[in-house]
Amino acid sequence: MQRATFAAGCFWGVEDAFRKLDGVHATAVGYAGGDTDNPTYSAVCAGDTGHAEAVEIEYDPARVSYEQLLQLFWTLHDPTRPGGKDQYRSAIFFHTPGQQAAAQSAKTQLEASSKPARPVATEIRAAPTFHRAEEHHQQYSEKQRPGIRER
Repeated sequence: MQRATFAAGCFWGVEDAFRKLDGVHATAVGYAGGDTDNPTYSAVCAGDTGHAEAVEIEYDPARVSYEQLLQLFWTLHDPTRPGGKDQYRSAIFFHTPGQQAAAQSAKTQLEASSKPARPVATEIRAAPTFHRAEEHHQQYSEKQRPGIRER
């Protein structure tokens, strides 16, 4: 198993989309890229921590490639939205040099295409400490749908 970490707006929908991919073993929502230890949802929302809402993914690279994860990542949000310290900013937090190269290549390809109307604002940086969000945020979308069981 390998890990991937992405920030692409509100983590509830992002997590739900990644959980549906064949080869994704587990997901967790949380906070990454800030400067506060043990951030809470309310502190992140208030803009006090510098963290982005992020999803950490555990996946089987024999069943789903990192490139496939990146393809989905780009479709889940507007990567041209300026972010700065915004909790909903676009970010790819890489865990390996291979992930870094793949992320940079995908970003360059997106920038060269005619799709983005503005510059791609997605930051690409080494994976920082991932702070798991409070339990009621985990698999939130699934918990809101009656009749849907958690994995």
